[in-house]
Amino acid sequence: MQKLNDLSRSPSPLDPDGTLIAVIELSLSSWLVAGIVPGVERQPLKKLAVDESALLKLLHRWREEAAKAGHRIKRIAVAFEAGRDGFWLARWLSARDIEAHVIHASSVAVSREHRRAKTDRLDTELLKRSFLGWLRGERDHCKMVAIPTTKDEDAKRPNREHESLVGEQSRIVNRMKAALIRGRRRRTSSGRSDSKANCAGAVRAGRGWR
Repeated sequence: MQKLNDLSRSPSPLDPDGTLIAVIELSLSSWLVAGIVPGVERQPLKKLAVDESALLKLLHRWREEAAKAGHRIKRIAVAFEAGRDGFWLARWLSARDIEAHVIHASSVAVSREHRRAKTDRLDTELLKRSFLGWLRGERDHCKMVAIPTTKDEDAKRPNREHESLVGEQSRIVNRMKAALIRGRRRRTSSGRSDSKANCAGAVRAGRGWR
């Protein structure tokens, strides 16, 4: 029996003929969207600018393609890996009747071959397999992250900013310490050179008095 709030597998049964599935590989400059569209043999892959409206249009277009193939889409399920501030997209999609999930990145098993040959296409294929297994209710594919409300996320933001400032302060202090140590070493080395020069001068001067 599945536990309440169990994020390791989907709480809803999967109807593959009526569910449009998509995963998104997010980056700062673009979004790579891979889909599984019922009735469409090819598995589409589309690169978009960072634009949520363009993403919504793409999902609706794939839904229309499924309808033309004789499949009425009752559910659109989308997933992407968790990022530092990526929950807004999940909330935005959910507000538009798109089932959005955020995958805990460390929960996705990555093979050694995948690590050696890392590409965006491989990333989306891995996410698709993991998300599909999760939707089927199978364990050990991936786990989802609970999506916080805007209020909860805003409450956490000061702590994240504080942690960032503390980290930056530590880096500055460490750089200052390193600079002081280098300066001390240079002064010590310079002092030794001056001492040697003074000693040599005194020896030469003593010889001159003889």
